[in-house]
Amino acid sequence: MNNDKLIIGGHEFSSRFILGSGKYSLKLIEAAVRDAGAEIITLAVRRANTKEHESILDYIPKGVTLLPNTSGARTAEEAVRIARLARELGCGDFVKIEIMRDSKYLLPDNQETIRATEILAKEGFVVMPYMYPDLNAARDLVNAGAAAVMPLASPIGSNKGLATKEFIQILIDEIDLPIIVDAGIGRPSQACEAMEMGAAAIMANTALATAGDLTLMASAFRQAIEAGRKAYLSGLGRVLTRGASASDPLTGFLRD
Repeated sequence: MNNDKLIIGGHEFSSRFILGSGKYSLKLIEAAVRDAGAEIITLAVRRANTKEHESILDYIPKGVTLLPNTSGARTAEEAVRIARLARELGCGDFVKIEIMRDSKYLLPDNQETIRATEILAKEGFVVMPYMYPDLNAARDLVNAGAAAVMPLASPIGSNKGLATKEFIQILIDEIDLPIIVDAGIGRPSQACEAMEMGAAAIMANTALATAGDLTLMASAFRQAIEAGRKAYLSGLGRVLTRGASASDPLTGFLRD
């Protein structure tokens, strides 16, 4: 397990839990990162310098990779502008592309996401696009230069779990990039299930932010993700479609 690294754009990470930073107090971020064991944390560019004496960057522990997102972008051009601004602010080359024209369901616009990915990848960004799990769109993102693909499990912020499970499994089976399940994961058990499927990592925010004890939930997610990864690597046991199979011989008490 010590050699089981998550590799994104040539960068190695030991943790497979990507932590969102929205929806909760800046003062809880350091504790959440610690208990989650996270090495990557997202941030909205607008939170990087919201007040003269308050910045989310002041609360993120050193050594944690920043993943600015393009939250609020409605077109590829807007997303590109936000990504460039984040790099100028010193947030690094990682960027999570989020492009949503729909304000009710907040579903990502795959076509605009592909366009933004292609532009930013050519500029040297490590692009991690948030997308609706569609195989053709995922293949286009690979060709556009994405470093990972981040399909939604269910509508963002819903905590509904793996509503798109079958489609995510197709991406895991067919796409030769890390598949990071993002949005909608509401419980540690759902994160574990996604990891058992072969997902490379889990991104979560709302599940922690809406929990009664954020840091305890962060720890629970960490353990669930690690357990799911170990189960996947071990090779899950077969499933019988019919009947049963005894764990021990039954001959001893079946004799007349």
